[in-house]
Amino acid sequence: MEIKLLKAEDVQRWNDFVFQQPASTFFHRAEWKEVLERTYGHPMYFYYAEDAQGIKGVLPLGQVKSKIFGNSLISLPFFVYGGIIAKNDAAFDFLTAKATVLAKELNVDYLELRTIKQQHNDWVVKNDVYARFRKEIDPDIEKNMTNIPRKQRAVVRKGIKAGLNSEWDEDIDRFYESYAYSLHGLGTPVFPRKLFHILKEVFKQDCDVLSIYKDDQLVSSLMNFYFRDEVLPYYAGASVLARKYRAHDFMYWELMRRSCERGIKWFDYGRSKVGTGPYSFKKNWGFEPESLHYEYYLVNADEIPNISPTNPKYSMFINAWKKMPFWTTKVIGPHIVKYLG
Repeated sequence: MEIKLLKAEDVQRWNDFVFQQPASTFFHRAEWKEVLERTYGHPMYFYYAEDAQGIKGVLPLGQVKSKIFGNSLISLPFFVYGGIIAKNDAAFDFLTAKATVLAKELNVDYLELRTIKQQHNDWVVKNDVYARFRKEIDPDIEKNMTNIPRKQRAVVRKGIKAGLNSEWDEDIDRFYESYAYSLHGLGTPVFPRKLFHILKEVFKQDCDVLSIYKDDQLVSSLMNFYFRDEVLPYYAGASVLARKYRAHDFMYWELMRRSCERGIKWFDYGRSKVGTGPYSFKKNWGFEPESLHYEYYLVNADEIPNISPTNPKYSMFINAWKKMPFWTTKVIGPHIVKYLG
């Protein structure tokens, strides 16, 4: 068994392995190395374990270093899933050992694996903070509508009656404006515009944008990822009209409806923090929460870090951010968020 760093000529073999493993996710794909390097310039360490028969395990890692937020090694930074995907115990053990050695060599505060299921019994685990929401899409479109709880279904129908319509949108800049506007309202720094252009360029047909319109006015917009037989609505944006037309529910319904028509079988509603509005919103859609087991190997840190927006010490910053001019947040935000990981 050997541990090797991903090179350009290994991308196809890496992805072939990832697509064959039931536990893998969209965020284990090899292309994330290019996406994160081009967007943020952080060091990426995409390791794979190989024996004479081929690749037996993969682990995508990225280092995010900041004077304010610390020094961390994460699988996968800026995204919700990660960790080791291994075909056997030997590959898993070799990749674990390589990751912990690298964490010490880089002198990070901690190594974080954003795993869905717990993988290391002797590591510190954060399993009561985030949950993911994932549900099978029924092949019958109308059955999917009736599967939405009555109260939330009524909200979807309000959007239909209001005359909202959905379109696949190739204009990434138009999507970005709605996304940046939404994050400004939440007091959250926005990701750089170039990230979304790179995502579309790199993942091609596995990344698209669905936009919601009222007549000719953009109401809301959604960037989605596709992996095997699954759709992941990931980045959502909304204009000032979204609340008036209850566009969010209609937008997610339209993605589910269109995904059903395409034969996609699973709808991954993504990660939400327990006890927050998005968490309740997804439960109200009839999705059951599944706890995420993020694992930490502490190097210089004494405890699990908390750089979440719900941390009280960031409340002053969040409130001030909401009051800043919108155009200013689009300029400053990308320089801050690149260190949040």
